[in-house]
Amino acid sequence: MAHTVRFGVSLDGALLKRFERRIRREGYDNRSEAIRDLIRESLVAEQWGENDNVVGAITLVYDHHVRELSERLMHIQHHHVGEIVSTLHVHLDRDHCMETLVVRAKAARARHLADSLRALRGIKHVALAMTASARTLP
Repeated sequence: MAHTVRFGVSLDGALLKRFERRIRREGYDNRSEAIRDLIRESLVAEQWGENDNVVGAITLVYDHHVRELSERLMHIQHHHVGEIVSTLHVHLDRDHCMETLVVRAKAARARHLADSLRALRGIKHVALAMTASARTLP
């Protein structure tokens, strides 16, 4: 068995309350188990090979009032026109929009696209979900 290391984590109180509700909902016995699973999930996602062909979706939520954000999003999407298959735009409320970009690319390119979107000021959340291309599924 691997050596267990204890370490401290500082969190905003409201974030911790939300996390604890999730822990209870998903049936974890303690925070450590939940944190271990989150870390494992993140590490597994990194295991996609750089040159593996993937299909996926990049979903982002953003404040459309942020200056020049819409133009930056459009510029990035046009720069990746060969990798973005389709887009869906949803108005969430008066201030926020959600976009889902369907992508077909090498895993590294899909990650790069998601990271470039995540880095923009005004982006609230970005999620990348990848799967193997249909030809590589068993």
